[in-house]
Order: sequence, then C-alpha cells, then structure tokens
Amino acid sequence: MQPIEPRDLHATVLLQESTASLLPAPGGTYIDATLGLGGHAESLLEASKPDGRLLGIDRDPEALARAKTRLERFGPRFTAVEGSFSELERIAEQTRHRPANGVIADLGISSMQLDRGERGFSFQSDGPLDMRMGPSVGAPLSELLAEIDEFELARVLRDYGEVSEPKRMARAILAAREEGKLVTTFDLKRVVERSAARRDRNRAHHPATKVFQALRIATNREMEELEALLEQMSAVLLVGGRAAVITFHSLEDRLVKHAFRDEAGPSLPRGLPVEPAIRRTPLAAVNRKPILPSEAELARNPRSRSAKLRVATRVLVEAHA
Repeated sequence: MQPIEPRDLHATVLLQESTASLLPAPGGTYIDATLGLGGHAESLLEASKPDGRLLGIDRDPEALARAKTRLERFGPRFTAVEGSFSELERIAEQTRHRPANGVIADLGISSMQLDRGERGFSFQSDGPLDMRMGPSVGAPLSELLAEIDEFELARVLRDYGEVSEPKRMARAILAAREEGKLVTTFDLKRVVERSAARRDRNRAHHPATKVFQALRIATNREMEELEALLEQMSAVLLVGGRAAVITFHSLEDRLVKHAFRDEAGPSLPRGLPVEPAIRRTPLAAVNRKPILPSEAELARNPRSRSAKLRVATRVLVEAHA
C-alpha cells in the first residue's frame, strides 16, 4: 500500500463546517457513511472526546485500510465496516451505533481515487474503463458500455451530465465500441473530443468532464444509492440528532434538498383553529440555504468549488388521522 500523501490528508471538504453542524459532544454516537481517508471521522472523534464513538462505512477497501491506520489511536471508539451507505440502517444496527447523534455523508470522489489511473475515474491519465467506487462492487464501466443501447446512454449523458447533444455523443461512443476502439479512458476521451458540441468545446472545462461524471454516476448507481441513504438517515438518528450531507453536483443537491425540504421551527400551539401542515419527513432542514466553502478553502482546495453542505435535524412526526 502506498503511503498517504499530505494532499490526501488535507483535502477534506467543509471540515470545520460539517463537524460543527453535527454538534459533537462527549459520549455521543456518530456515523460517517462515506469514511474515505477519515478526515471527517477524525474531526468528529476529536470533538467528542473522551468517549464519543464513531462508525465509518466505505466501499473502497484501500481507503478503509488507510482510515483504520489514521484513526487507530482512537481505539475502540472507532469502528470501520466495508459496505455501502445504502446499507446504513443494517450496518448501524449490527454494530450497535443506532440510535446515533449524528450522521455525515461526503459524496465527493477522493483525490486518491481521481489521481489513480487504474481506477478509471479521470481522463487525465490512461486506465481501464472501471470507475467503480470499490473494486468488487458491481460491474465496471466497460460492462455497462458493452450492454447499453443508444437511447439509454443518451439519457444517462443528458440526466447525469447535462451533456449537450447527448444522442450524438451516445452514437459516437457506441460506434467506437463496435469498432473495438473503446478500451481505455484515453479512448473515451478521444471520442468525446471529436464528438463534443461546439459550445462544450469552448467552455473552461474539458468536454469529457461531464461525460465522465455521467458515466461514473451510472456505473455506481449513485442516485439510487443516495435515495436509499436519505430514506434511512432518520431511522438511525435520535430525535434531535443531525444529518449532514455534502454534495458536488445539482442532481445530488436536489435529492438532499427534497429530503430536507421542511425548515425546522416551533410547532403551532394546540387548540388553534388552524390545521398545521402534515410533515412528510422526520428530517427538517436546519438552514434554508446550503453552506458553501470559504474563499480560503477554495484557494487551498479548488476541487471544493462545487461542494454544498445541507444539514437537517431529526424531529418527531406526529401521526395524523
């Protein structure tokens, strides 16, 4: 295993803001549903000394191993489990971290994953068409591209990447597949460069950025996984406990905003001739607007520029006849 680079340790996004949002305290129980290299987990364990506990979940065994090494000084206060955050409720129950005072999920891709060509996430280096968050989780991108049809690929590119002229791009990618010219990330990058719409070529970001994002989301079923996580967060939280989610693109943020759609506030006194609105979710937004990275963080870590933090609290939902 390669050593942890300093850039990996210091790239944790919205660290202070997300830690503070969970109101960590001694004796509390916390869950990091996307453990990664352990940056958020370390901060929460420090803030909940001397006896706060934390469960860390991650699909990537390499990241999990690195986090265990980083956090071993916390001893039995830290528990690590290899798994998906869509299994949050089951894992929390099995490890006795339910009910929890706080749950955090950082939906970003780590620098360690992006910078490794063999993981296939980036068009900056050549590698296999993989893109899986964990090496044994689901099927790689190459299998998805071997089976997908033009209509579905165009939908993926449109919905998950907002790619201009998605039908044209889908047709070009599948033509390269049929010709046996779609084997590596550089192959895919070349197809995109040849086929990108003029307006995408003239933008600041490389036209492959949106295509790679869309295909990564589809490969890992990220929207379905996130929906499952959001459905289970309230089930593992104490009433008054908090959930914090850091998103990196509009699709994720829209799902989280919807799940946290009701702003927390005082309930109406009993007896008023007004029927209070029926709360459809036990997660109530703490802030109306998302928390964004500071200018200092943006200067230090440009990859944080699209990050948004939303926070909700678990409230008691009364039954209505």
